[in-house]
Order: sequence, then structure tokens, then C-alpha cells
Amino acid sequence: MNREMLMLVDAISREKNVERDVVFGAVESALAQATKKLHQGDVDIRVAVDRDSGDYETFRRWHVVPDEAGLQLPDQEILLFEAKEEMSDIEVGEYIEEAVDSVPIGRIGAMAAKQVILQKIRDAEREMLLNDFMSRGDKIFVGTVKRLDKGDIIVEAGRVEGRLRRSEMIAKENLRNGDRVRAMIMEVDLTLRGAPIILSRSAPEFMIELFRQEVPEIEQGLLEIKSCARDPGSRAKIAVLSHDKRVDPIGTCVGVRGTRVNAVTNELAGERVDIVLWSEDPAQFVIGALAPANVSSIVVDEEKHAMDVVVDEENLAIAIGRGGQNVRLASDLTGWKINIMDANESAQKQATETDASRKLFMEKLDVDEEIADILISEGFNSLEEVAYVPISEMLEIEAFDEDTINELRSRAKDALLTMEIAKEEGVETQSSVSQNLRDLEGLDPELIPKLVEAGVNTRDDLADLAVDELTEITGQSADDAKALILKAREHWFAGQE
Repeated sequence: MNREMLMLVDAISREKNVERDVVFGAVESALAQATKKLHQGDVDIRVAVDRDSGDYETFRRWHVVPDEAGLQLPDQEILLFEAKEEMSDIEVGEYIEEAVDSVPIGRIGAMAAKQVILQKIRDAEREMLLNDFMSRGDKIFVGTVKRLDKGDIIVEAGRVEGRLRRSEMIAKENLRNGDRVRAMIMEVDLTLRGAPIILSRSAPEFMIELFRQEVPEIEQGLLEIKSCARDPGSRAKIAVLSHDKRVDPIGTCVGVRGTRVNAVTNELAGERVDIVLWSEDPAQFVIGALAPANVSSIVVDEEKHAMDVVVDEENLAIAIGRGGQNVRLASDLTGWKINIMDANESAQKQATETDASRKLFMEKLDVDEEIADILISEGFNSLEEVAYVPISEMLEIEAFDEDTINELRSRAKDALLTMEIAKEEGVETQSSVSQNLRDLEGLDPELIPKLVEAGVNTRDDLADLAVDELTEITGQSADDAKALILKAREHWFAGQE
């Protein structure tokens, strides 16, 4: 029987074009499964088949775990101190084995053994095909639609299959069996049966790779696509940079009579592409990303990583785009939060910020309105700037002499210290906050001091607030404030049907 098994292994190995060790592993697995059925509990069985003679041995084994961990699987594990009684030099993670009777091959259920072996062979073939495919280094998967699987589309390329999930398709596309499909290879998940290659047609990386195939200058290193933002099937923006001054990045990506960009658009169901010149200057980059809108002025807030972009009335709708599409894509492309506003809104916001800074300086620095306005006109907006901006910069202010500047810096530092002490004391006052408010789901701990200052100490106090009251206290958006209040009111209705 052992000789017949060796012949069977050799035959399967040749027929399926897989290594003999893979087939032997399948046989060992089948024997181990058959042996497990003869023991009570979920035991761990190992079978070792001699590759030359066909003889095999069977062992029950226990995994050695730390004493402090305890036994999670009593039938398969043993504590370290018990294992050391049998093998003094054994370590955690190793196995204690005990020889048990082997199951004769003739007693194995023929169908069960066959299924195990064939499944192992199929898995090995699948892995080999997948490794061969991935070794080619392709980034785009090209195949035909084979079937639907729970809303996903299975795409076949030769004997390899990819999975295009519904969420990764272009919304307006209607793919059918037999259709030719190209998609970006995002990852390989070997736990998925049948189609382990995860595909996407909506990812920005797919558009970047399509341009790489259409524009040789990108592959040559003359051009680089720095970023991409997409509203799949509708509109997209890519940012390009030229590493050769003789190469026009936008014109090169567009191609003669638009041939290159049109090829990408046609592949993506008519998705319109805006090609933007990348710039190291964030403001200039944002201005380009908002095209075709013309920008009047722009204010950069490095701390909040945001920009206030001012456009005239004629360009307001263009800058925002239908449903906010243009500004959203520009924000995704640049990585900056972009606030679009007209001149009146900008002036109003600037006036509000100026009033706040003026009030802060007059109150904390104990100066009159004139001095406060001079600081604001020179670009100072916070006490930290007054206190710690290099003194050489402040000495450039013609309206102040050195003594005045030193006094202002001293007052600013004292004010900051006083505010810090008050903040620490405020943390102590938070002890008055009820635990049920602290435990409220969705309540940011950073909001608690603001609530305490406003006299909100319990969940009921919060639930009694109106949305506009909470936004004034915390500075949240109306939607966030409404959600938090509704969450605070949930216990009022608990038990009601």
C-alpha cells in the first residue's frame, strides 16, 4: 500500500505540475484529519510521511504556552512548567509530541481523503498561478467579466481571477459578462476564495497609472504626477510637475488634439480631467487647483492647515462647482482645507478677527485701541506672537521704541502665564462634572472645560441646551452640536416604545 501511495503521489505531481512535497503535505493532512476523528476533543495531530519509503508516523502534539497565560485550548496546549518536566530544555512556542497509533490508509474514507488531497492541490495550483502573475509586476489587471458574486464582479485574466467590488466600480458603468475590463490591482487577499486579487476602477491610483501608460514622459522621469483626486465617472484633477524645463507638463499630458487625456477619459466612462500645475507654494497650488475659477486673493492659515480663498461674484459658483465638487476635489488634491468666500464675506470675517485680536490685546496687554491696532496692522494676532517673535522683527515697527517693545513682550508673557495657571485650575473644577456626562458617547474630553465654564455639569444640563447655545459654547458645527444634544437626550426616552 505504501508503494501504491508513492506511485499516486508521483502521478498527481506530474499531472497537476506541482511539487511532490505539496502532494505529500496533502496526504499528511488527510491522514491527520482521519486520526483526529478517533480522539475525543479538538486534538492536534501531526503525520509525517517518509518521502522515500512511504512509511508514516502519527503524533499527538501540545503547543507550549507561558504559565501565566493559562490554557486557552486545553486539548492542544500545555503549560511551560509541565512541559519542562518532560523536556528540560523546551521553550515557549515549541511542541511536546507523543506517538499514537497510525490510521491504516485502507481505513481512511476514500472520498474524504480524495477531497482533502485535491483541495490542497487546487490551493497549491492557485498559489503558483497567482505568484507567476504577480511576479510580472503588472499594476493594471486586464481581463473579461466572468460572473457576478454578491454584487461584486469577478474578472478573469487567463486562469487568474480578480474581484471588483461594487464600491470600487464607476457608478454609471454597467458591466456585463464578457465585457473587457481594466482595473488597478490594490491588494492580494489569499483568504478570499476564487478571486484573491482586489481591484479598483475608482481609486486615484488607477487614473495615475492610466496616465503613466499614455504619457511616456512620465515613465522616462521627465514628468511626475504628484497627486490625484477623483469623483469617479464625473470629474477628476491631477497635479503634474515637470523635471525638464523644456517639457510642458500640462500640454504633454493632454497630447496632440487631446489624444492622451481623451484616452484616459474614455476608459473612465467619460470622467472629465483637469490637469493642474503642481507648485511648492501651497497658495499657488490651490489657485491652480481651483481652475477654471479666477481667485482674487488668498489667506493661508498654517496652524489650521486651511486657506480662505476670495473670488468675485462671477466666479463664486465656478469655484464651488456643482454640489461643491470643484472645491472638494481641489481640497483633496492639495491636502488643504479650502474656504470659498466672496469679498463681503472675507471683509466681514477679517473685521471679526480684527475685533477679537483688538479686544485680546487691549484686555491682556492693558493697552489702548491705538497700540492694539498698530500690532494688528503689523501682522500680530496672538499673545504668543507678541511674546516670542524675535525682538529684531518687532524693532522694525516704527511706531514703537525699544522700551515699549520690551514692555509689551513682558506683559504678553505674564498674560500667557496667568492664562495657563487659570487653565490648570479649571481642570480641577472639572471634578464637578457628573460621571454620566463624562461617559457620554461622542463627547470630546476637550469640550468639558468649555461646558464647565458655561455651567453645564450633567447630561441633563447638556440635553436642555438648544443647538445654537451649544455651538456658541463649544464652537462646534450645528450638525455636531445637534448630534451631541440628541445623544444626551437618549436616556429620557429609554424604556419607551
